Amino acid sequence: MEASYVRHVELFGFEKRSFPSQHYVYMLMVKWSDLSEKLIYRTYPEIHTFHKSLKEMFPIESGEIEKKDRIIPSLPAPRWLISEKSPETRQSTLSEYCHSLINLPPHISRSKQLTNFFKVRPEDENPPALNPVKKSETFVVNKESYRGNVSEISGPIILDTYRVIADFEKTSKHEINLHTGDLVEIVEKNPNGWWFCQCESNRGWIPASYLEPLDGPDEAEEADPDYEGEMHVSTRAYKAELEDEISLESGETVAVIHKLLDGWWVVRKGDETGHFPSIFLHKAGKREIYEAQRTNLQGHKPPPRRSTIRNAKSIHDKSRQRLSQDTYRRNSRRYLQQKGGRLAEPRKNSKTAAKSPLRERKNQNNIPEQSTSGSESELKKDAPVIPPRPSPELILERCSDNTCKRVSIHRSNSGSSK
Repeated sequence: MEASYVRHVELFGFEKRSFPSQHYVYMLMVKWSDLSEKLIYRTYPEIHTFHKSLKEMFPIESGEIEKKDRIIPSLPAPRWLISEKSPETRQSTLSEYCHSLINLPPHISRSKQLTNFFKVRPEDENPPALNPVKKSETFVVNKESYRGNVSEISGPIILDTYRVIADFEKTSKHEINLHTGDLVEIVEKNPNGWWFCQCESNRGWIPASYLEPLDGPDEAEEADPDYEGEMHVSTRAYKAELEDEISLESGETVAVIHKLLDGWWVVRKGDETGHFPSIFLHKAGKREIYEAQRTNLQGHKPPPRRSTIRNAKSIHDKSRQRLSQDTYRRNSRRYLQQKGGRLAEPRKNSKTAAKSPLRERKNQNNIPEQSTSGSESELKKDAPVIPPRPSPELILERCSDNTCKRVSIHRSNSGSSK
């Protein structure tokens, strides 16, 4: 039986998400050869990386050997990702790219790599939980344009603009070179500290530590510390290089108490806290394969720290406000002490309640105790009243004949032994 293959892809629109960090996903309706239809979500960096891998797999068809042999379509930035300052004026759209891709010869359009990219993933069926503060914004394809087979979007994407504080030289093909003072637009803010951006016609990953907002030194989207912590497991060993970092071996469980946008999260291990690269952390008990592939596109390495960047030039008078490790440790101890006090109180009450019936059993006459702080008729309500043990005569009077015989035998045996 022939495996299913993609026969058509439609662009439905895009969605702006704010969880776990700001990024955009494109809504694609994929129609398969078995007549099934599935809605999937893909980020532009994912599509861009897939396009590059497809060119590497088919060098002849991508024009790497002879340009005249190229049949794989190019993937320029969609028009809703191009700023007014950009000199790029191509009119190709993501919808046109997908349409051209599916109409390639079967050895490409039905290849395993293409099929796997358009398959439904777990996160397609169960999107991440919404940010309670910032809700996702969805933009759909204009119906009138859709009838004309032109994919226009009903609203533009307004990308955040950041300034580069120091020269950055790329170390892999997925990154781009930048110079101090360059203005870049952020397409995706990945939680691991590598952001996908575009600078004029160039697009690629850059460390968030090399960027600063235009309106102020602090990140408006950065979350506050959560001293309860979220349990994560280290996937790789890392040895601390700076005083405010923490060393961990692979497989250690820690509590993440502050998720910073530069990808260096503050974690707690016992009484110790420190910065640790989030790219080496996974939620405890969960191994999201697709998410791990997304976050490690840029070479399985943590981004550089802001403090290690030389010749950094900021346009802001004040520097970023950062908490010290002493503050993190002090606040963690205070939180854990308060939490321990709240847990100890119910345990104390439960122990008191458990011992009360035993104390009541000492009251053989079953006389209710009176409260010392209230009226004489006020009864103590800390435990239920236990009835007195019935006398032997009452037991014999109310028991069955069989029980009476056994009691008589037991009494006669006891008397003879004496």
